[in-house]
Order: sequence, then structure tokens, then C-alpha cells
Amino acid sequence: MRVFRIAFAITLSCVATLVAPARVFTVAVYNVENLFDIDGVSLFDEYQPETYGPQHLARKLENISRVLQRFNGGDGPDIAILSEIEADQTPDTTVDDVDAFLKKYARTKARTLLTGKDRLTPELVGVPAHVWLLKQLRDDRLSPYRAAVGRWRQDPTGHTVAQTTVVLTRFPIVEQRTHDTDGARGILEVVLEVDGHRLHVFNNHWKSGAGDPATEPVRLGNAQVLRDRLDEILRADPNADVILGGDFNSQYNQKQRYPQMPRTAMNDVLRSQGDELALQMPGGPDLYNLWFELPNDRRGSDVFRDEWGTLIQMLVTRGLYDFNGIQYLDNTFAVGAFPGLNADETSRRPVRWQFAGGGSGFSDHFPVFAMFRTVEDGRRDEWSVPTNPSRTVTGPAEAVPAPLPLESATVVAALPRDVEFRTAANIGKLFRVSGTVSSVKPFRLAVEGSTGGEIVLWVRDPAVRATFFGRHKVGDRIEVAGELGQYRGDWQVVIPDRAVPSK
Repeated sequence: MRVFRIAFAITLSCVATLVAPARVFTVAVYNVENLFDIDGVSLFDEYQPETYGPQHLARKLENISRVLQRFNGGDGPDIAILSEIEADQTPDTTVDDVDAFLKKYARTKARTLLTGKDRLTPELVGVPAHVWLLKQLRDDRLSPYRAAVGRWRQDPTGHTVAQTTVVLTRFPIVEQRTHDTDGARGILEVVLEVDGHRLHVFNNHWKSGAGDPATEPVRLGNAQVLRDRLDEILRADPNADVILGGDFNSQYNQKQRYPQMPRTAMNDVLRSQGDELALQMPGGPDLYNLWFELPNDRRGSDVFRDEWGTLIQMLVTRGLYDFNGIQYLDNTFAVGAFPGLNADETSRRPVRWQFAGGGSGFSDHFPVFAMFRTVEDGRRDEWSVPTNPSRTVTGPAEAVPAPLPLESATVVAALPRDVEFRTAANIGKLFRVSGTVSSVKPFRLAVEGSTGGEIVLWVRDPAVRATFFGRHKVGDRIEVAGELGQYRGDWQVVIPDRAVPSK
């Protein structure tokens, strides 16, 4: 996946010949992959104190901040639509006054508070994840944010919500509310005032399992909650400025990608579509999915089974194309994939979060972002004219492949005996490993070369994995290539489904 660079220094003098913008601002959508606090109360096994501690949180905060600093010349996006923030399970230890907390510790960095020589006080142990993030961003001198946090509850199905959503914004928050959904996190609605104009921002994190027909009915319900609220807003004002963002756990082309699903949440219920000019037609669609701004082969922000996915999405209403209030800046939608930072320089895939070495990596998703501006004309009957507008209502059925360049994998057998390849710095990198099967449950390999030792082999597709493992017994010699990773303390090499040896 290449980096989609956008000239942030937009030629405002040229824009001014059409409309005098009062402000240009950036909106980013980012699944940060489980930003959890350290109070020791977690619904996920990986985030218990024995495996996740202050050092991990400090590193996680720093890495999220490093990604956000790639926007706006280091100042971060003006609006950040974030998902996978821990829903704090100990509300009695939350910070009641965030501004007072940040002021109290303004002279001490978050890392020092977390990992300094002094023991963590009960107050610091109880700080929720989103407050720690605000602290880190303040430490890194990003302009201050306000935070709107999604409310969570015991779901009627009995499922306890482990994660919530957060909107960080530099604009005043006029109103915020959470719309409950069955079987998933609530949908956070935040109304902002941008230079006197109202902007509705929705933060979604729908039920997981994009390709699973069994979970699509839950997403249908998630989408209906959002659609009902959107209809209510548009009935009151058909040209309302609304941004829908988040991790929808659906592909932008869900209906085409999974034809076995009779109805899809994204395309049938929410009515996401890709004809940009149709927004201007009377009685036409009211939403445009910004993934259609990019060529087909550049649509992707996450990888699953060697295919690019588009679970992170941003959709806009027709009001963001008129000359009243807020307007989408044409062709500014892009993917925040930064090689050498959150994108692996060889595979171009996301460098996901890992626990090894006190924590490393970023997220299993790239952020997406777009730019907007305020306009002062007040014309609701004039429309911006996009350059090379998308006229394709639906996306292609085929997934965009995300092949691994295994030909560039480091051959472990050729490494010197004193060079260890199983290190945190190598997680996500490609290795060719040969050796003897030492166990089959789990499937382990006694490694040839390097410092020796063992590695767990893994294949994500259950059928392919069963066939491959079933062909081998203890003592067999095999050679495979894949990504180095770590899972629950075990080093592993994850073999791409398509690269599993046939013999």
C-alpha cells in the first residue's frame, strides 16, 4: 500500500477565487487497536497486569501520538474519530475534571508518570485511557483537544462492552449523545460548532466479522440505528453537514464483496454509495462514501487473509457539497500509511501493536483522513464541482490483494549463530525459516540457524491450516516463509494462506 500524500499547503489564493474560506480543517478516522488503561480491570486477557503494564501504555500513547502528528504539519487532525478505546470498567476511579488533571501534571510527562521511579499513585492507576491520550498529546505540544466519550452499558444480549469510541476535537462541543445498539458498541453523535456552523459527527464501531453472514444481522441493526437518526436530521435540514466515520466492520463494497448476504448493513440499510454527483440530484442519494475518491487498487486500510479491507470509513452528506456552512475539499480523502512508521517498509502493511519488548507497533488499521473548509456564501442551492468525480454507484466484487514479498524474506538459516531474529524490532518482518517439527499441538519448529530455539507456525485459514499441519509429524523437516509475530508470549511465524507449502 503506497502512501497517499496530499498537499496540505492548499493554494488558498486559487480557492479564494471561488469562495472565501474562513477555515480549513482535517478530520481523521483511526482505530488505535485497544488503547487500554492500567487499572488491572480488563475484559481482555491480554490486558491483565501480568502482560500489560505502565511501560506498554506509555509506548502505546507515544505511538498513537506519532501517527496523529503526521497531520497538519505536526499539530494533529482538528477532529479525530477514534475507536477501540477501553470502556473503563472502574468508573469510581475516573478523572472527573480532565482539565484540572492536565493542569496538575502539566510539568511531568506521561511516560514519567507511568514509568518513573516513584510508584503509581491510586489516582494515576485509575486514570482512564482517553485521559492518558489527552495527556500524551498535550505533552507532545499538539493543540489542546476536547473529548467526547461514548457511553457504554450492559448490552441487552448480556454482552459487556469492552471498548468505546472517542471524538477528539478542537471545536466547541454543542451536544453529544450515544445511540445504543444491540450486540455492539453504541454510536456516538457529537454536534460541533465550527466558526458558527453546526457539524454533526458520528463515530461508529459496528459488530465485528465483516465477511461472516452470521454476524451481518447484528450490523444490520447497528446500521438501522444510524440510518434512523440520520433521517431525523435530514428531515429537519436536507442540507445538514454530517460526517459519518469509524470502524464499520464492513467493506465499503460489502454487498458486492459478499453476495451470499441477502442484505448488507453498509449498502442496503445505510445506503452508502459512490456516485458523487448524484448527491446534487433532487430525490437522489444523501450519502457519498469517500473510498470512491481513490482508484480501486488503492482502497484499503487493513489486511485480512492477504486482502486489503476498508473497515475504516468516512461518509459525507450532500450538505458538505453546498456553499453553506462546511464543505468537503475535493479529492483530499487519503489513507495515512507512513512507511517506516505505521506501515512496514517492505510489505506496506500496517505495523500492528505487539506486547513484546515492553510494547511496539501501532495498529492493525491505517487511519483515513480528509479535509474540509467553512464557506461564508450561505448558498444552499449552489454546489461545488468535483474534479474527476466518481460516478460508480457500487464497488467491484473483487478484493484488492495484499501479497507479501516473500522473495525478500530474511533466511534465518543463513544468519550467524549469535544473531537472534526473534526480537521486538523484527515483528512484522518477513523470514524464511527451516527446521524440524518438534511438536504438533501447538505446531512448533526447532529452528536451524540464528541462536536456535523454537518457533510456533501459524496459518490463519482453518482449512488450510488443518491440511498443512495434518501432513506433518514430529521429526519432519520443513521450510516456510512468513511474518514474525508474538502471541501470548510465544514467538510465531504466520504463513500467508497462499504461501503454505503444498508438500
